[in-house]
Amino acid sequence: GWPFPLDLRSRAPRLKWFHQRPAGASNLLLGDLWGSNVAVTTSRGAGNTLAMAEYAIAGILYFAKGLDRALIDRDAGTFDHRAYRPLLIEGKTACVVGAGGIGRDVGRLCAALGMRVVGTRRTAPQAGERLAEGFSEIGGAADLDRMLPQSDFVIVCCQWTPETTRLFNKERFALMKPGSIFVNVARGEIVDEDALAEALDRGHLRGVALDVYVGEFEHLPPSRLWSDKRVLITPHVSGASDDERHRGVGLFCENLCAYLDGRPLQNVIDWDRGY
Repeated sequence: GWPFPLDLRSRAPRLKWFHQRPAGASNLLLGDLWGSNVAVTTSRGAGNTLAMAEYAIAGILYFAKGLDRALIDRDAGTFDHRAYRPLLIEGKTACVVGAGGIGRDVGRLCAALGMRVVGTRRTAPQAGERLAEGFSEIGGAADLDRMLPQSDFVIVCCQWTPETTRLFNKERFALMKPGSIFVNVARGEIVDEDALAEALDRGHLRGVALDVYVGEFEHLPPSRLWSDKRVLITPHVSGASDDERHRGVGLFCENLCAYLDGRPLQNVIDWDRGY
């Protein structure tokens, strides 16, 4: 259930291993499992990554093809043909922030639509390491500032950790290409929402698709963003689909067999790394 109980360890003192189906671990940050001797595993890389990648593509297309204008015209009761400024996405550059499980699927779909795909992850690939399908370049976290000015679309897929809290601040939004599209399917806390609103006020961004926002389980989105017609906000549903299968269940079963056999578990959270 949700919210996650913060005192689970004290309530279950004999607990040795805990697996959660979500890919991230940020919901555990304030609880007594964090940093404990309990082995905690997640479904990182084995969740509904394809559904989330398709959502990211939908967010890009929604603004790139001017579908947001159709809603404005409907409310106005007329068509303003000159207001439609559709983009051809083939040949454009997409930057995937967090080229992990979700990010790899995002990159693959972007490349299939003819985009040039660059991305970042916590550490850059080793020399000779094969890049994920569809990517022309993957860099480390320090390469993000170099990639943003060349990117038409920026898709945030990374884990929320102390290092990524407000990763997208005033300075980074200023680095983004004017007229670019911003999509976040990760966690709201990765974005400084005031800085995002200011970038919209300056007309710097063409559109913003958010499946997450700060405090999403406690309150509705901030009105400054929700009322902006250039912002599409959904209630953390990017991983939903008509396919009821969840690869995280299979991972749990594999880990259960490993636990019973005394073998190492997959996807154990590294408390220092944050996921």
